Amino acid sequence: MSRIPDLDDAERWVIESTLRERYGERVATHPADTELQLNSGDPTLTACPTLYWEGRGAAFLIVKVADGRYRAMFFYPDDSNEEQFSTGKAEYDDLLECVVAVLRTQADHEKERGGVRSGKTGGELRAVPDRDAVDAHRDPHDDSDAR
Repeated sequence: MSRIPDLDDAERWVIESTLRERYGERVATHPADTELQLNSGDPTLTACPTLYWEGRGAAFLIVKVADGRYRAMFFYPDDSNEEQFSTGKAEYDDLLECVVAVLRTQADHEKERGGVRSGKTGGELRAVPDRDAVDAHRDPHDDSDAR
């Protein structure tokens, strides 16, 4: 199998521009190689060109697995669990979609780690009772506001 071509200047520009928009500043990226099993039935590891960066406590990888094909993952370097997370999609043929997906997935994961769960109201998140829920449990004959 031939070597996978390195990330070119246009690919790096897509990634770095997206990061600048996400974080509001230039983010240092670092070229690397990542060894991956490209085919589930083949145990062979292939060295793949990778762009690495860190942001908001997470480390990110965009891995080029073939010409025009990418994988994305992130992990928390300070987390003793050593878990790696992906977007849930095996590969992307659109680099911008790949970068945006990993940033969104990490942002959602960051919220979950912070205790924010989908489906909660703002009142629940602030631990303030929802006014409608309080009114539903109030005795209509007890008008404590009139006192």
